[in-house]
Amino acid sequence: MFPDRGLPLPTRRIAFAGLGLLLLAACEEQPRGAAAQPAPPPPTPVTVVTLQRQAIPVVTLLPGRTAAFQVAEVRPQVGGLLRERLFTEGQAVTAGQPLFQIDTGSFENAVTRAEAALARAEATQRAAAGTANRYRALVRSQAVSQQNLENAEATLREAQADVLSARAALDTARIDLGYTRVTSPIAGRTGRSGATVGALVTANQAAALVTVTQLDPIYVDVTQPNSALLAQRRDVESGALRRDAADRAPAKLILEDGSTYAHPGQIQFSEVIVDQGTGSVTLRAVFPNPDQLLLPGMFVRAEVAEGVTDRALMVPQQGVLRTPRGEPFAYVVNAEGVVEQRILRTSRAIGTNWMVTEGLAAGDRVVVEGVQRIRPGARVNATERGATPPATPQARS
Repeated sequence: MFPDRGLPLPTRRIAFAGLGLLLLAACEEQPRGAAAQPAPPPPTPVTVVTLQRQAIPVVTLLPGRTAAFQVAEVRPQVGGLLRERLFTEGQAVTAGQPLFQIDTGSFENAVTRAEAALARAEATQRAAAGTANRYRALVRSQAVSQQNLENAEATLREAQADVLSARAALDTARIDLGYTRVTSPIAGRTGRSGATVGALVTANQAAALVTVTQLDPIYVDVTQPNSALLAQRRDVESGALRRDAADRAPAKLILEDGSTYAHPGQIQFSEVIVDQGTGSVTLRAVFPNPDQLLLPGMFVRAEVAEGVTDRALMVPQQGVLRTPRGEPFAYVVNAEGVVEQRILRTSRAIGTNWMVTEGLAAGDRVVVEGVQRIRPGARVNATERGATPPATPQARS
Protein backbone atom coordinates (compact mmCIF):
# COMPACT_ATOMS: atom_id res chain seq x y z
CA MET A 1 0.00 0.00 0.00
CA PHE A 2 2.94 2.40 0.48
CA PRO A 3 5.21 3.63 -2.30
CA ASP A 4 8.39 1.68 -2.85
CA ARG A 5 11.28 3.13 -0.93
CA GLY A 6 13.53 2.53 -3.93
CA LEU A 7 11.77 5.24 -5.91
CA PRO A 8 13.32 8.66 -6.24
CA LEU A 9 12.35 11.14 -3.54
CA PRO A 10 10.28 13.46 -5.77
CA THR A 11 8.26 10.50 -7.04
CA ARG A 12 7.64 9.25 -3.52
CA ARG A 13 6.42 12.68 -2.44
CA ILE A 14 3.92 12.82 -5.28
CA ALA A 15 2.64 9.32 -4.40
CA PHE A 16 2.22 10.20 -0.70
CA ALA A 17 0.31 13.38 -1.62
CA GLY A 18 -2.10 11.46 -3.84
CA LEU A 19 -2.71 8.85 -1.12
CA GLY A 20 -3.47 11.60 1.39
CA LEU A 21 -6.01 13.18 -0.93
CA LEU A 22 -7.75 9.81 -1.32
CA LEU A 23 -7.93 9.29 2.48
CA LEU A 24 -9.30 12.82 2.99
CA ALA A 25 -12.03 12.28 0.44
CA ALA A 26 -13.00 9.01 2.08
CA CYS A 27 -13.21 10.66 5.51
CA GLU A 28 -15.45 13.45 4.17
CA GLU A 29 -17.92 11.04 2.40
CA GLN A 30 -18.29 8.54 5.26
CA PRO A 31 -20.28 10.79 7.68
CA ARG A 32 -22.61 11.80 4.88
CA GLY A 33 -23.45 8.17 4.01
CA ALA A 34 -23.94 7.14 7.68
CA ALA A 35 -26.38 9.98 8.38
CA ALA A 36 -28.67 9.26 5.34
CA GLN A 37 -31.88 7.20 6.13
CA PRO A 38 -34.13 5.37 3.59
CA ALA A 39 -37.32 7.28 2.71
CA PRO A 40 -40.53 5.76 4.17
CA PRO A 41 -42.75 3.94 1.61
CA PRO A 42 -45.76 5.87 0.32
CA PRO A 43 -49.22 4.96 1.72
CA THR A 44 -50.79 1.98 -0.03
CA PRO A 45 -53.77 2.98 -2.21
CA VAL A 46 -56.97 1.12 -1.27
CA THR A 47 -60.68 1.40 -2.07
CA VAL A 48 -63.14 1.65 0.82
CA VAL A 49 -66.88 1.64 1.35
CA THR A 50 -68.39 3.82 4.07
CA LEU A 51 -71.12 1.86 5.86
CA GLN A 52 -74.59 3.29 6.33
CA ARG A 53 -77.58 1.66 7.99
CA GLN A 54 -80.40 0.91 5.58
CA ALA A 55 -83.68 -0.97 5.27
CA ILE A 56 -83.04 -4.33 3.62
CA PRO A 57 -85.58 -7.04 2.76
CA VAL A 58 -84.43 -10.35 4.23
CA VAL A 59 -84.84 -13.27 1.83
CA THR A 60 -84.10 -16.93 2.58
CA LEU A 61 -83.43 -19.56 -0.08
CA LEU A 62 -85.04 -22.89 0.86
CA PRO A 63 -85.21 -26.22 -1.01
CA GLY A 64 -88.56 -27.75 -1.77
CA ARG A 65 -90.72 -29.87 -4.04
CA THR A 66 -93.93 -29.21 -5.88
CA ALA A 67 -97.14 -31.04 -4.95
CA ALA A 68 -100.52 -31.18 -6.64
CA PHE A 69 -103.19 -28.86 -5.30
CA GLN A 70 -105.79 -31.64 -5.52
CA VAL A 71 -105.60 -35.30 -6.56
CA ALA A 72 -108.67 -37.47 -7.17
CA GLU A 73 -108.38 -41.21 -7.73
CA VAL A 74 -111.53 -42.07 -9.63
CA ARG A 75 -113.08 -45.46 -8.69
CA PRO A 76 -116.45 -46.96 -9.67
CA GLN A 77 -119.22 -46.85 -7.10
CA VAL A 78 -121.17 -49.66 -8.77
CA GLY A 79 -120.05 -52.86 -10.42
CA GLY A 80 -120.42 -53.83 -14.06
CA LEU A 81 -118.78 -53.92 -17.48
CA LEU A 82 -117.09 -50.85 -18.86
CA ARG A 83 -118.85 -49.99 -22.10
CA GLU A 84 -117.05 -46.78 -23.04
CA ARG A 85 -114.18 -44.49 -22.12
CA LEU A 86 -115.24 -40.88 -22.63
CA PHE A 87 -111.92 -39.03 -22.39
CA THR A 88 -108.41 -38.99 -23.83
CA GLU A 89 -105.52 -39.77 -21.52
CA GLY A 90 -103.70 -36.59 -20.53
CA GLN A 91 -106.72 -34.45 -21.37
CA ALA A 92 -107.82 -31.55 -19.19
CA VAL A 93 -111.27 -32.22 -17.76
CA THR A 94 -113.76 -30.19 -15.76
CA ALA A 95 -115.56 -31.12 -12.57
CA GLY A 96 -118.53 -33.37 -13.38
CA GLN A 97 -117.29 -34.32 -16.85
CA PRO A 98 -118.07 -38.00 -17.73
CA LEU A 99 -115.04 -40.26 -17.90
CA PHE A 100 -116.38 -43.84 -18.16
CA GLN A 101 -119.71 -45.48 -18.95
CA ILE A 102 -120.67 -48.74 -17.18
CA ASP A 103 -123.33 -51.04 -18.65
CA THR A 104 -126.73 -49.74 -17.49
CA GLY A 105 -129.00 -52.75 -18.25
CA SER A 106 -129.27 -54.24 -14.77
CA PHE A 107 -129.54 -50.83 -13.15
CA GLU A 108 -132.36 -49.72 -15.43
CA ASN A 109 -134.22 -52.91 -14.51
CA ALA A 110 -133.64 -52.17 -10.83
CA VAL A 111 -135.19 -48.74 -11.31
CA THR A 112 -138.22 -50.27 -13.02
CA ARG A 113 -138.69 -52.79 -10.18
CA ALA A 114 -138.38 -50.01 -7.60
CA GLU A 115 -140.96 -47.91 -9.43
CA ALA A 116 -143.38 -50.89 -9.49
CA ALA A 117 -142.84 -51.55 -5.79
CA LEU A 118 -143.57 -47.91 -5.04
CA ALA A 119 -146.77 -48.01 -7.09
CA ARG A 120 -147.90 -51.14 -5.24
CA ALA A 121 -147.17 -49.57 -1.87
CA GLU A 122 -149.01 -46.38 -2.78
CA ALA A 123 -152.07 -48.43 -3.87
CA THR A 124 -152.03 -50.35 -0.63
CA GLN A 125 -151.76 -47.08 1.27
CA ARG A 126 -154.80 -45.65 -0.50
CA ALA A 127 -156.85 -48.76 0.27
CA ALA A 128 -155.80 -48.73 3.91
CA ALA A 129 -156.62 -45.04 4.19
CA GLY A 130 -160.12 -45.61 2.78
CA THR A 131 -160.78 -48.46 5.20
CA ALA A 132 -159.62 -46.43 8.16
CA ASN A 133 -161.83 -43.51 7.17
CA ARG A 134 -164.93 -45.72 6.88
CA TYR A 135 -164.24 -47.39 10.22
CA ARG A 136 -164.02 -44.01 11.93
CA ALA A 137 -167.54 -43.17 10.74
CA LEU A 138 -168.90 -46.60 11.66
CA VAL A 139 -167.38 -46.47 15.15
CA ARG A 140 -169.40 -43.33 15.89
CA SER A 141 -172.59 -45.23 15.01
CA GLN A 142 -171.28 -48.32 16.80
CA ALA A 143 -171.51 -50.40 13.60
CA VAL A 144 -167.96 -51.68 14.14
CA SER A 145 -165.94 -52.10 17.26
CA GLN A 146 -163.14 -49.85 18.40
CA GLN A 147 -160.74 -52.75 17.90
CA ASN A 148 -161.54 -52.92 14.21
CA LEU A 149 -160.78 -49.20 13.85
CA GLU A 150 -157.44 -49.55 15.59
CA ASN A 151 -156.52 -52.48 13.34
CA ALA A 152 -157.41 -50.42 10.25
CA GLU A 153 -155.31 -47.47 11.40
CA ALA A 154 -152.38 -49.79 12.11
CA THR A 155 -152.68 -51.20 8.61
CA LEU A 156 -152.67 -47.64 7.24
CA ARG A 157 -149.49 -46.76 9.08
CA GLU A 158 -147.81 -49.93 7.77
CA ALA A 159 -148.85 -48.97 4.25
CA GLN A 160 -147.42 -45.47 4.72
CA ALA A 161 -144.14 -46.95 5.93
CA ASP A 162 -144.05 -49.26 2.91
CA VAL A 163 -144.48 -46.24 0.64
CA LEU A 164 -141.53 -44.48 2.27
CA SER A 165 -139.40 -47.59 1.96
CA ALA A 166 -140.34 -48.03 -1.70
CA ARG A 167 -139.48 -44.42 -2.45
CA ALA A 168 -136.07 -44.82 -0.79
CA ALA A 169 -135.43 -47.99 -2.80
CA LEU A 170 -136.36 -46.13 -5.99
CA ASP A 171 -134.00 -43.27 -5.10
CA THR A 172 -131.21 -45.78 -4.46
CA ALA A 173 -131.84 -47.51 -7.79
CA ARG A 174 -131.77 -44.19 -9.61
CA ILE A 175 -128.54 -43.19 -7.82
CA ASP A 176 -126.91 -46.47 -8.79
CA LEU A 177 -128.04 -45.91 -12.36
CA GLY A 178 -126.41 -42.49 -12.26
CA TYR A 179 -123.20 -44.03 -10.95
CA THR A 180 -122.92 -46.05 -14.14
CA ARG A 181 -121.62 -42.84 -15.70
CA VAL A 182 -118.32 -42.21 -13.86
CA THR A 183 -117.54 -38.49 -13.71
CA SER A 184 -114.55 -36.41 -12.59
CA PRO A 185 -114.97 -35.01 -9.07
CA ILE A 186 -112.53 -32.13 -9.72
CA ALA A 187 -111.15 -30.11 -12.59
CA GLY A 188 -107.67 -31.10 -13.66
CA ARG A 189 -105.63 -33.23 -15.99
CA THR A 190 -106.15 -36.96 -16.40
CA GLY A 191 -103.40 -39.52 -16.14
CA ARG A 192 -103.12 -43.04 -17.53
CA SER A 193 -106.28 -45.07 -17.60
CA GLY A 194 -106.33 -48.05 -15.24
CA ALA A 195 -109.02 -49.99 -17.12
CA THR A 196 -110.02 -50.63 -20.72
CA VAL A 197 -113.36 -51.04 -22.40
CA GLY A 198 -114.86 -54.44 -21.58
CA ALA A 199 -113.20 -54.71 -18.17
CA LEU A 200 -115.30 -55.82 -15.23
CA VAL A 201 -115.21 -53.31 -12.41
CA THR A 202 -116.55 -53.51 -8.88
CA ALA A 203 -117.77 -50.91 -6.43
CA ASN A 204 -114.98 -49.22 -4.42
CA GLN A 205 -112.26 -51.41 -5.91
CA ALA A 206 -108.65 -50.87 -4.87
CA ALA A 207 -107.36 -49.96 -8.34
CA ALA A 208 -108.35 -46.52 -9.61
CA LEU A 209 -109.81 -46.20 -13.09
CA VAL A 210 -107.89 -42.94 -13.61
CA THR A 211 -106.28 -40.20 -11.54
CA VAL A 212 -107.22 -36.56 -12.06
CA THR A 213 -104.68 -33.98 -10.86
CA GLN A 214 -105.35 -30.28 -10.40
CA LEU A 215 -102.22 -28.33 -11.35
CA ASP A 216 -103.42 -24.73 -11.14
CA PRO A 217 -102.69 -23.53 -8.52
CA ILE A 218 -99.95 -25.81 -7.22
CA TYR A 219 -98.38 -26.38 -3.83
CA VAL A 220 -94.67 -26.03 -3.07
CA ASP A 221 -93.49 -27.65 0.16
CA VAL A 222 -90.19 -26.22 1.39
CA THR A 223 -88.16 -27.17 4.46
CA GLN A 224 -86.56 -24.76 6.89
CA PRO A 225 -84.24 -25.70 9.77
CA ASN A 226 -85.94 -25.32 13.11
CA SER A 227 -83.00 -23.25 14.41
CA ALA A 228 -83.49 -20.72 11.59
CA LEU A 229 -87.21 -20.59 12.32
CA LEU A 230 -86.55 -19.89 16.00
CA ALA A 231 -84.03 -17.16 15.16
CA GLN A 232 -86.51 -15.59 12.76
CA ARG A 233 -89.25 -15.52 15.40
CA ARG A 234 -86.87 -13.97 17.94
CA ASP A 235 -85.96 -11.24 15.43
CA VAL A 236 -89.63 -10.54 14.81
CA GLU A 237 -90.40 -10.34 18.52
CA SER A 238 -87.43 -8.06 19.22
CA GLY A 239 -88.28 -5.75 16.36
CA ALA A 240 -85.09 -6.45 14.41
CA LEU A 241 -87.23 -7.98 11.66
CA ARG A 242 -90.48 -6.43 10.51
CA ARG A 243 -93.11 -8.43 8.65
CA ASP A 244 -96.79 -8.01 7.86
CA ALA A 245 -98.06 -11.51 8.62
CA ALA A 246 -96.48 -14.47 10.38
CA ASP A 247 -97.39 -17.15 7.82
CA ARG A 248 -98.27 -15.15 4.69
CA ALA A 249 -94.83 -14.21 3.38
CA PRO A 250 -94.40 -13.73 -0.38
CA ALA A 251 -92.17 -16.19 -2.20
CA LYS A 252 -90.48 -16.69 -5.57
CA LEU A 253 -89.33 -19.90 -7.23
CA ILE A 254 -86.03 -20.81 -8.85
CA LEU A 255 -86.36 -23.82 -11.14
CA GLU A 256 -83.89 -26.66 -11.59
CA ASP A 257 -82.29 -24.99 -14.63
CA GLY A 258 -81.60 -21.83 -12.62
CA SER A 259 -84.35 -19.74 -14.20
CA THR A 260 -86.81 -17.75 -12.12
CA TYR A 261 -90.47 -18.75 -12.22
CA ALA A 262 -92.58 -15.92 -13.60
CA HIS A 263 -95.46 -16.05 -11.12
CA PRO A 264 -94.90 -15.14 -7.44
CA GLY A 265 -96.56 -17.16 -4.70
CA GLN A 266 -97.30 -16.94 -1.02
CA ILE A 267 -96.55 -19.00 2.07
CA GLN A 268 -99.82 -20.41 3.40
CA PHE A 269 -98.77 -22.01 6.68
CA SER A 270 -95.97 -23.87 8.46
CA GLU A 271 -96.21 -27.28 10.06
CA VAL A 272 -96.47 -27.49 13.84
CA ILE A 273 -94.33 -30.65 14.04
CA VAL A 274 -90.55 -30.79 13.64
CA ASP A 275 -89.18 -33.69 11.64
CA GLN A 276 -87.10 -35.74 14.09
CA GLY A 277 -84.80 -37.03 11.39
CA THR A 278 -83.85 -33.71 9.81
CA GLY A 279 -84.72 -31.19 12.54
CA SER A 280 -86.62 -29.10 9.98
CA VAL A 281 -90.11 -27.69 9.59
CA THR A 282 -92.15 -27.86 6.39
CA LEU A 283 -93.66 -24.66 4.98
CA ARG A 284 -96.36 -24.85 2.30
CA ALA A 285 -96.64 -22.18 -0.38
CA VAL A 286 -99.21 -21.77 -3.15
CA PHE A 287 -98.19 -20.63 -6.65
CA PRO A 288 -100.37 -19.94 -9.68
CA ASN A 289 -99.62 -22.35 -12.51
CA PRO A 290 -101.66 -21.17 -15.52
CA ASP A 291 -99.21 -22.56 -18.07
CA GLN A 292 -98.82 -25.80 -16.08
CA LEU A 293 -95.05 -25.44 -16.24
CA LEU A 294 -94.78 -26.80 -12.70
CA LEU A 295 -95.52 -30.51 -12.32
CA PRO A 296 -95.87 -32.43 -9.06
CA GLY A 297 -92.57 -33.80 -7.75
CA MET A 298 -90.26 -31.17 -9.27
CA PHE A 299 -87.30 -29.99 -7.18
CA VAL A 300 -87.27 -26.21 -6.79
CA ARG A 301 -85.77 -23.55 -4.55
CA ALA A 302 -87.98 -20.94 -3.00
CA GLU A 303 -86.92 -17.41 -2.12
CA VAL A 304 -89.05 -16.64 0.92
CA ALA A 305 -89.28 -13.04 2.09
CA GLU A 306 -88.93 -13.21 5.87
CA GLY A 307 -89.42 -9.47 6.38
CA VAL A 308 -87.53 -6.19 6.41
CA THR A 309 -84.70 -5.17 8.73
CA ASP A 310 -84.65 -1.40 9.08
CA ARG A 311 -81.08 -0.82 10.39
CA ALA A 312 -78.92 -3.29 8.51
CA LEU A 313 -75.18 -2.93 7.88
CA MET A 314 -74.28 -4.45 4.52
CA VAL A 315 -70.62 -5.16 3.72
CA PRO A 316 -69.47 -6.28 0.24
CA GLN A 317 -68.32 -9.88 0.29
CA GLN A 318 -64.88 -9.01 -1.10
CA GLY A 319 -64.26 -6.92 2.02
CA VAL A 320 -64.86 -9.83 4.43
CA LEU A 321 -61.92 -12.19 4.98
CA ARG A 322 -61.34 -15.21 7.23
CA THR A 323 -58.82 -15.84 9.98
CA PRO A 324 -57.00 -19.20 10.15
CA ARG A 325 -59.69 -20.24 12.67
CA GLY A 326 -62.43 -19.33 10.20
CA GLU A 327 -63.60 -16.15 11.93
CA PRO A 328 -64.78 -13.41 9.56
CA PHE A 329 -62.96 -10.10 9.77
CA ALA A 330 -62.59 -6.87 7.83
CA TYR A 331 -59.97 -4.13 7.49
CA VAL A 332 -61.21 -0.69 8.58
CA VAL A 333 -59.41 2.60 7.87
CA ASN A 334 -59.59 4.92 10.89
CA ALA A 335 -59.51 8.73 10.92
CA GLU A 336 -55.67 8.77 10.86
CA GLY A 337 -55.54 6.62 7.73
CA VAL A 338 -54.29 3.57 9.64
CA VAL A 339 -55.67 0.07 9.03
CA GLU A 340 -57.48 -1.72 11.87
CA GLN A 341 -58.65 -5.34 11.90
CA ARG A 342 -62.21 -6.00 13.15
CA ILE A 343 -63.61 -9.43 13.99
CA LEU A 344 -67.19 -9.64 12.70
CA ARG A 345 -70.38 -11.56 13.26
CA THR A 346 -72.39 -12.07 10.09
CA SER A 347 -75.98 -13.29 9.93
CA ARG A 348 -76.59 -14.03 6.25
CA ALA A 349 -75.54 -13.28 2.69
CA ILE A 350 -77.91 -11.05 0.72
CA GLY A 351 -76.93 -10.74 -2.92
CA THR A 352 -73.22 -9.84 -3.04
CA ASN A 353 -73.14 -8.48 0.52
CA TRP A 354 -72.87 -9.84 4.06
CA MET A 355 -75.25 -8.59 6.72
CA VAL A 356 -73.04 -7.75 9.72
CA THR A 357 -74.54 -7.71 13.21
CA GLU A 358 -71.37 -7.14 15.31
CA GLY A 359 -67.90 -5.66 14.81
CA LEU A 360 -68.76 -2.65 12.66
CA ALA A 361 -70.74 0.55 13.02
CA ALA A 362 -72.26 3.13 10.72
CA GLY A 363 -69.57 5.44 9.32
CA ASP A 364 -66.78 2.83 9.33
CA ARG A 365 -64.69 2.70 6.17
CA VAL A 366 -64.21 -0.92 5.14
CA VAL A 367 -61.48 -1.82 2.66
CA VAL A 368 -62.93 -3.67 -0.32
CA GLU A 369 -60.06 -3.43 -2.82
CA GLY A 370 -56.38 -3.82 -2.05
CA VAL A 371 -56.88 -6.03 1.02
CA GLN A 372 -54.03 -8.32 -0.07
CA ARG A 373 -51.48 -5.47 0.12
CA ILE A 374 -52.21 -4.23 3.65
CA ARG A 375 -51.84 -5.37 7.25
CA PRO A 376 -53.11 -3.97 10.56
CA GLY A 377 -51.23 -0.78 11.43
CA ALA A 378 -50.33 0.10 7.85
CA ARG A 379 -50.95 3.58 6.52
CA VAL A 380 -53.10 3.72 3.44
CA ASN A 381 -54.44 6.20 0.94
CA ALA A 382 -58.19 5.47 0.99
CA THR A 383 -60.49 6.25 -1.93
CA GLU A 384 -64.25 5.84 -1.67
CA ARG A 385 -65.69 3.35 -4.14
CA GLY A 386 -67.14 5.21 -7.07
CA ALA A 387 -65.03 8.34 -6.44
CA THR A 388 -62.24 9.46 -8.78
CA PRO A 389 -58.87 8.35 -7.30
CA PRO A 390 -56.30 11.11 -6.67
CA ALA A 391 -53.63 11.63 -9.28
CA THR A 392 -50.42 9.74 -8.59
CA PRO A 393 -47.40 12.13 -8.38
CA GLN A 394 -44.86 11.55 -11.11
CA ALA A 395 -41.36 10.57 -10.05
CA ARG A 396 -38.73 13.17 -10.86
CA SER A 397 -35.64 12.14 -12.74
